[in-house]
Amino acid sequence: MDKIIDYYSRFDEWGRLEREPIEFQVNWHFIEKHLPPSGHILDNGAGPGRYALKLAENGYELTITDLTPHLVQTAKEKALERQVYNAFRDFHVADARNLQCCLDEQFHAALMLGPMYHLQKKQDRIQAVRELYRVTKPGGTVFISFMPRVQHVISSLTSPERLKPNNTAKALHDFYESGCFDHAEEGRFTHAYYANIEDIIPFLKKHGFQCIELIASNVASSVNSEEWTYWKEKSPEEMDSIVQLLIQQASSSYHLGLSSHLLYIGRKH
Repeated sequence: MDKIIDYYSRFDEWGRLEREPIEFQVNWHFIEKHLPPSGHILDNGAGPGRYALKLAENGYELTITDLTPHLVQTAKEKALERQVYNAFRDFHVADARNLQCCLDEQFHAALMLGPMYHLQKKQDRIQAVRELYRVTKPGGTVFISFMPRVQHVISSLTSPERLKPNNTAKALHDFYESGCFDHAEEGRFTHAYYANIEDIIPFLKKHGFQCIELIASNVASSVNSEEWTYWKEKSPEEMDSIVQLLIQQASSSYHLGLSSHLLYIGRKH
């Protein structure tokens, strides 16, 4: 986990969500749709707190956990800056596999939007899901992000030198079998796990969650910043209309493999 902490201590995750706003806007639409009208929400693996701050601004009570101390500190600073600090009960540096800082059945809903694609061992993924189950109230809603394996294969085919060691046929075969990606270059996005789409719902069902929806967070993940500029410069209304189109299409199972991230929405039995 040291490489993950090192990466996120230097990487601008807040800026990524601003540079790639589609993912946040699509996810927020579905989070808002399925959340209870009020309650105490866990943002587990919260990063710099972008989603937690939005929830706080909408009247929810929050607890944040993240593995990286720098990101937890950033979330605190952002909460103070946006004058929603009082909505936060706790900020914890914690591993998603061991939420000893949280009580059983403490939360009305829970987000886990990062940990599942940095846990390469199946037992670690099971443990993280069990912990999420433990701290969520019965009937509580959970939001869990995954990265689809097939999309990373496509990215590796189009940008092999950028995604070493996935720049050989053998490496791609090995990746497709394991889903594990460790970047060959130091300081890059690494120690990642990409899920097979067809495994997500059965895996979470086995561990006590009933699927409500599985959606594509960013069907347009292959659109680069220059291409997005074209739509942004047409007019705010035009860009908003594009976002609404992507939200409408997010629930289509045909689009899941195109997306950089998926959002599983489920309910604790």
